[in-house]
Amino acid sequence: MRLLRAILLTLSVFSLYAVAQDASDVPKHRHEYQSDVARLRKIVINSLYSHREVFLRELISNANDALEKLRLTSLTEPETLSGAENMNITIKAEKEEDGTAKIIIRDTGIGMAPEELANNLGTLAKSGTSEFLSKAESDTSGNGNLIGAFGVGFYSSFLVADRVQVASIAAKSSKNPNPEQYVFSSGADENSFEIYPDPRGNTLGRGTEITLFLKSDALEYVDTHMISDLVDKHSSFSTSFPIYMHTTRTEMVPDEEAEAEAKATEAAKKAKETENPDLDDDEAVVEEVDEEEVEEKREPVLKPVTVEEWIQLNSQPPIWMRDPKDVTDEEYEAFYQVTFKDYQKPLAWYHFAGDSGSGVSFRSIIYVPSRLDDSYWQNPLQSVTKDIRLLVKRVFITSNLGEDALPKWANWVKVVVDAEDLPLNVSRETLQSTAFLKQLKGIILKRLLQLLSRIQEQDPEKWEQVQETFGNVFKLGAVEDFKNRERLSTLVRFPTNQRNSTSLDEYLENKKQGQSQIFYLADMGKSPSELAKSVFIEKLHARGYEVLLLGDPLDEVFITNIRRWKKIPFQDVAKGGLKFGDEELDPEEEKEEQARLTEKYKPLIEWLRKEIREKGVARDVVISNRLVTSSCAIVADESGYTANLEKLISSSHAQANHKHMWEFAKKQKVLEINPRSPLIEGLLKRIEQLPAEDEERDVEAEDELREVATVLVDGALVRSGFAVTDSNDFFTRVDRILRRSLGVSEHAPTDTTVKPAPPVDPELPADADLPEPEEFANGHGQVSWEVEEIDEFGNVIKDVPVDKKHHDEL
Repeated sequence: MRLLRAILLTLSVFSLYAVAQDASDVPKHRHEYQSDVARLRKIVINSLYSHREVFLRELISNANDALEKLRLTSLTEPETLSGAENMNITIKAEKEEDGTAKIIIRDTGIGMAPEELANNLGTLAKSGTSEFLSKAESDTSGNGNLIGAFGVGFYSSFLVADRVQVASIAAKSSKNPNPEQYVFSSGADENSFEIYPDPRGNTLGRGTEITLFLKSDALEYVDTHMISDLVDKHSSFSTSFPIYMHTTRTEMVPDEEAEAEAKATEAAKKAKETENPDLDDDEAVVEEVDEEEVEEKREPVLKPVTVEEWIQLNSQPPIWMRDPKDVTDEEYEAFYQVTFKDYQKPLAWYHFAGDSGSGVSFRSIIYVPSRLDDSYWQNPLQSVTKDIRLLVKRVFITSNLGEDALPKWANWVKVVVDAEDLPLNVSRETLQSTAFLKQLKGIILKRLLQLLSRIQEQDPEKWEQVQETFGNVFKLGAVEDFKNRERLSTLVRFPTNQRNSTSLDEYLENKKQGQSQIFYLADMGKSPSELAKSVFIEKLHARGYEVLLLGDPLDEVFITNIRRWKKIPFQDVAKGGLKFGDEELDPEEEKEEQARLTEKYKPLIEWLRKEIREKGVARDVVISNRLVTSSCAIVADESGYTANLEKLISSSHAQANHKHMWEFAKKQKVLEINPRSPLIEGLLKRIEQLPAEDEERDVEAEDELREVATVLVDGALVRSGFAVTDSNDFFTRVDRILRRSLGVSEHAPTDTTVKPAPPVDPELPADADLPEPEEFANGHGQVSWEVEEIDEFGNVIKDVPVDKKHHDEL
């Protein structure tokens, strides 16, 4: 056996030597690049492509061209299909023991004769695709998918390879019945190339094999995971022909030789035991043992075996090329999750074909995801469209639409667009200036709005999910997208004091007779249930008017930008000048009653007006027509800021640039009092009991009234959403009132004894002047953490450092 192995090894060495001798003896024809071509070739290799990973995309596209040419040619010349059974593209990565690596890309396409190798690969942008199409009479089959520019695409291989060898054999034809296999060879730094007969003979049968000898800094591309990701990104739909990649994996299989040796050893052991003369026959115990049971008890001996297999990388067809009626929901969902790397299913999608208006036909699928990225609201001014996959003839081109990117409100949409033809730059990485991109932006927005409107009308349950996720996005869109403002506004929903959700159109359907305004109340951060209890809508609610309750920061921004809906203006019920719309229908008795109350409470109004103006709380006091149960409220004047608007302006620091206007608008408030409130009636009586101006003043009574009025006004500020002028004074007064109600002396001192601080110690640590050590120097650092080991009842057993824990689950 050993002698046979030695003979085989010797024969292998001699055969390799003979092949080497044959290769060296093959006549090689060296061709010099023309000077202009050589210069342009260097530009292609060094400057044309911004990402060198596109080399694989280019070579796969060229392989697809060759297969398409073969398919179309075979319609008139069936003999071209001989030589190779299947029409496919294969990729194989090999890493040598010396650290070098190569990638072999093969197709079973039309192949090239030696003169075609020189013309197509020795000249940039000379693939023959244009010439072939003219001969094919503009592809009468209608199924051609030829991309072109073979020369430029081929030279992208030098982005990652020091040397490239192309072995090719043309398909049999009437003009070339006996083709031969030739090799094109060139280096990245050479100004010439060689073409010679392949010393291996006809190993391909038909087609082309490109071998890339990778550069030392491009060895990452030999990783099969990297190749799979690149094909998935750029070329998973670029060809209708299968793309296979060679992979290896290790499996544990039974070792038959070791198993036979184990059985032989066991049999010998048993034979030895039976021949043992020291064993007394009387003491011997004979047991019958089933040999099958012994086999089951003994664990089989395994050995690692390397298994080679070809896996298909583009097994999923481009579903956007199919009729929507033939695509199932499961296929749409699976395609979305694979393409956009989302573990959740989409909420909805829209599959359509169209024409841009500039002569570019395309097919597309628009997806509405089930969630927004966490980063969406973290950068409110940043609008980056990253999930539009623009393809040209199934080849991925870009996700960056540049100036024609979608607006912020729509940049979350997931879109696949496949155009039949677009003007690309020579590297095919970016689009040239074209009207199609501007048209594409409008088409996507139009179709997205159609999809959302359809969900709104046909699927209420799904529409609730859309509102929960994108409700605020629609408000943002109505603010920033003037062209689509009206359509976006129809998608907006608000809670009210009468129902959980309503559109603006539904609100108008419910408005009262004579109502000429859309009532709303905004207070950022408050829930609808809290807003429904606001003092500002007491009478509106009691009378049956519907009020929009706005608690999101974008709500009032939306309202102030829209201003009116169907020519009906919005009315902030937290501002003065509230009109119900039926004032002209009020009987004369009600108007006379309002005038009588104003005259009755004139002493209180004048006294309160003096007090609030001195403190700068408000500018006036009036009898309220909006309060029912509350005693009073602070209302923003028509030219002033509501509490919610003050919060918005404060959070944006806009008041710093307009300080004087800010101070003026803050004072434009009105104190409205409820004449039917017992508290207000009691306050009026106390005011009327004060001495007249010509009588001696009752300072104690005035101070008590002033304190009561101050607490009343401060409480109105708080209930109306404003901040009190001085919170310390406010709570001091509340403290005094509580003391009185509990019978505690107002002047009883509080024990203020506290432990004093230690003596002054100016001494600093010895290393205080030393620089702080860098926690992560040069991007490296040590991170450690601890975990708790618990039992089945959740009790901590022991704290174990992760680096010392050996559980498989970690």
